[in-house]
Amino acid sequence: MSKPVICIGAALVDDIFHAKEEMLMHTTNDVTVTRTAGGVARNIAHQLSLLDIPIQLISVFGNDADGNWIKKVCTDAGIKLDASITSNELSTGKYTAIINPDGSMFTALLTNCPLHLLTPEYLEKNKDLLSTAAFILADANINLDTINWLIEFTNEHNIKMIIEPVSVPPARKISEANFKGLYLITPNEDELPALCSKDSKTTDAQIKELLDKGIQYIWLHKGREGSALYKKTETLQLNTPDATVVDCTGAGDGSVSGFILSKYFGKDNLNSLRTAHTLSAEILQVNGAIATHLNQEKLLTLVSKYYEE
Repeated sequence: MSKPVICIGAALVDDIFHAKEEMLMHTTNDVTVTRTAGGVARNIAHQLSLLDIPIQLISVFGNDADGNWIKKVCTDAGIKLDASITSNELSTGKYTAIINPDGSMFTALLTNCPLHLLTPEYLEKNKDLLSTAAFILADANINLDTINWLIEFTNEHNIKMIIEPVSVPPARKISEANFKGLYLITPNEDELPALCSKDSKTTDAQIKELLDKGIQYIWLHKGREGSALYKKTETLQLNTPDATVVDCTGAGDGSVSGFILSKYFGKDNLNSLRTAHTLSAEILQVNGAIATHLNQEKLLTLVSKYYEE
């Protein structure tokens, strides 16, 4: 039986408001709204499951209509929830975003994300499941002590762990983590400084600081300029393919999903970046955070289309 990818972190209701015209402050704006299942860890789990990768999601749901709906979306997509928590005391978390007419984000809000229940003690009880993972992906919505426990656990069990910083506040929260031995962290240009000390004022200094802490790879997402994968001995950069942006929601999550998919099958770093950027480009062209129109074969065909030799 193939080893699963285990995703740990947020599972949320995404309410996405699409502005019809440029947003105006202090007045009413005309929008349309879409509701989808979201959360960084859940999005990555969903996308990978649609691409035929065995997935376990460890998250927290409220015992409410929203929680029941998200769990059904997950199980319908083939995601296993064996170690997820359903809380009778807490409601399911929500993510609300306002999207500009050009598809970029105006602002976003996160409420009621009950991930403090994913403690080291809870994960210790599920270590038999965790030890089966090919990769463990954690989003930075979880607690700092849980991040540290997972890094130590994955080092002991020779499992590749990836941290997705999510946004600036959670990135700042985990900046004090003991990163030694971590396989990969995936910040964007806003999150990278939040992961570092104030003494590191340039991108080069910030990358060096994180590498010196013992992280094997830092994958810096630079929006329309592509991304760069850093390790101590080399840097690999790749442009993004052209895409008409409909909705930026989940593009970063999709990029991480594409990278994990490629690495799951033992591909090199360049092929993995190409797959990552291709999947991200496809997500940018649809509403919502998941490219439901793709299977593994279609995605790999598109990689060749976007990145012709």
